[in-house]
Amino acid sequence: MQLAETQPSTFPGHHYHLGAGYGNAYRMRIENLDWDTRVIFVPDSKTEEGRRRVPMSNRVFSVLRERCGARREGWVFPSKRAESAHLTTMAKRFREARAKAGLPEDLVLYCGRHDFGTRILKNTGNLAVVMRTMGHKDVKTAMQYQHPELEIVRAALDHDAAAENQA
Repeated sequence: MQLAETQPSTFPGHHYHLGAGYGNAYRMRIENLDWDTRVIFVPDSKTEEGRRRVPMSNRVFSVLRERCGARREGWVFPSKRAESAHLTTMAKRFREARAKAGLPEDLVLYCGRHDFGTRILKNTGNLAVVMRTMGHKDVKTAMQYQHPELEIVRAALDHDAAAENQA
């Protein structure tokens, strides 16, 4: 069972698919969703670089389309109980979904953002793309998404060894 499927009405897996930080995900407005280009505009952030456009995966597109329905404006995750009128946390639902899925307690909601950056870097090899998509200004911050892939390292070492043997 996937974590995102345990509470489809609130989509707790959106961190994983959006690379969004806590506040950005919950403050998402329908007006900032471009259905034609399948892009989410993140207008508010701690830094200028944080103002960015994030592409929607097929999963995100489908879930957000379903959540928004025919509405053309307003909060994507509205809340009648929150003073801000939008959802401010999913911690409780995430913990419930995590337990139901049998996942370890050290898996926290923010892990989804980190995994998003790691997947972008692994699949593109482009640190600049990671920086723009994640809203990072500093290369050091974006570098945290770079993890050594043992097979890539092994292939590089074997390649060097083969070249030395031929020399």
